Amino acid sequence: MSFRTRALLDQVVADLDRVLGDDALASLSDGERVEVLQAAGAAFRRVEAVVVETIATGHPVDLPHSAGCRTHTELVQRTVLTDVPGATRVGKVADLVRRDVSLVSGERLPARWPALRDAMLDGAIGVAGLLAATGPIERIADRISADERLGADHFLAGAARGGFESTPAGDEVRGPAPTTDELRFLAERVAALLDPDGEGPADEPARRRGITLGRIRDGLRSIKGYLTPDVAAQLELILDALNNPKGDGPPMPGVRFTGTGGAADADPADADPADADPTGADTTGDADPFDSDPRSVVDGRTAAQKRHDALAAALAIAARHRDMPTIGGAAPTLVVTVDVKDLAQGGGRASVSGAWRQVPLGAAAHVGCAGVIQRVMFDGGRVVGISTTARVFTVHQRRAIIARDRECLIPGCHVPASWCEIHHVTDHARGGPTHTDNGVPLCWWHHRSLGASGWETRMAEGVPQVRGPAWWDPAQQWRTPRLSLPDSLRDPESLDDSDSLDEPGAPPGLARAG
Repeated sequence: MSFRTRALLDQVVADLDRVLGDDALASLSDGERVEVLQAAGAAFRRVEAVVVETIATGHPVDLPHSAGCRTHTELVQRTVLTDVPGATRVGKVADLVRRDVSLVSGERLPARWPALRDAMLDGAIGVAGLLAATGPIERIADRISADERLGADHFLAGAARGGFESTPAGDEVRGPAPTTDELRFLAERVAALLDPDGEGPADEPARRRGITLGRIRDGLRSIKGYLTPDVAAQLELILDALNNPKGDGPPMPGVRFTGTGGAADADPADADPADADPTGADTTGDADPFDSDPRSVVDGRTAAQKRHDALAAALAIAARHRDMPTIGGAAPTLVVTVDVKDLAQGGGRASVSGAWRQVPLGAAAHVGCAGVIQRVMFDGGRVVGISTTARVFTVHQRRAIIARDRECLIPGCHVPASWCEIHHVTDHARGGPTHTDNGVPLCWWHHRSLGASGWETRMAEGVPQVRGPAWWDPAQQWRTPRLSLPDSLRDPESLDDSDSLDEPGAPPGLARAG
């Protein structure tokens, strides 16, 4: 029987080959082309029915496993040569028309949608049409009876066949078959009649919530879905906190700069205006022209890009939090794979866990800056050696760097250091140590844009220094971030015995303003 089935399908393929051969289609008239399209549609729907019925009549687990595939989706992908969405649709229809076997009698039971199944086998409806007809009814399946569902099945199957129309002579003939969109619209009307009250307010979040990550396209992965109102509100608060960490309210410590050429011993009259405090409380009376830039140009990101970067920072914080569940005994870890030669030369591509396409090498460099490099040596495809390079700042080092720098090192960016990534000023691959004298806090955005934004960092005897782009600092000087205190704390004489500008544990060499 199986040989006869395969022989019949081979004959269909041979007949189609003859249709496609000798440029027979090129010589058709427009009317003939329409007829060919109709006939091809009928053949196409029956081929789809063959694929669906073959999957539906096989064992849900044993069939794909017997072919060395994990699921029906993979099996359809490999045999029919379709994409994942196409194979998934076939699997969904197979579940709707599958006839399970009775454990008592051994006979096949009716399908969940028997009338639409018959319409599919007759070539009246294809995979897309069956999903369009059943989708609206399946969404209300828990609020209607089985008889109501079967009634909708019978009605929609008749509609898919074109229904019956009366001719002037009184005869009944089949009408034109509806398109997939028309069939979906009709099914939605039927669903509205069967469930006039619709979905309750409490049901909406529970049913439609979900997040889907797409595949990489043009170097980016799409994310789509629905959040419940409370989750969305929490996410908005987190994004707002990361994008506007200082907000309105009492003055908070900020960043100002002093020159690096022995400013401590210089005459106040020769002081660089750039060394002034942002609020103007200094010997010159002028505000810092860099910190008080009215344009506030620290980056040119859109609001959507800022939300993306804030979410990235939140995920990094969550991944290293002590309450985050582990995976295989380790914290959730992003694995980036790159050839050691490409990493050394700064070219080539990298592979990221969860992404089936390769990504630019910059992704490997950014992740590796704050992570661990594990070198795996291969010999003819065999793993012959593993070595790990520790380049992650310990929790104690992070605390020291946070206490020293307080914020993202880039001026105008007030993301707290505890939310930042720790950047190796001298890259680890170039001999830079994982030490507090070589680590500075940078927010997610500034960390990843450091190489192209014009901002530069360096360490001067363990003290971080930054140099900004020409638009920000035409003098292109290296400047030392200093912690600026509110006006009420700048006058040492106004402090009582319990106050001190030199906070306990403050690192040496980091002078305070005032």
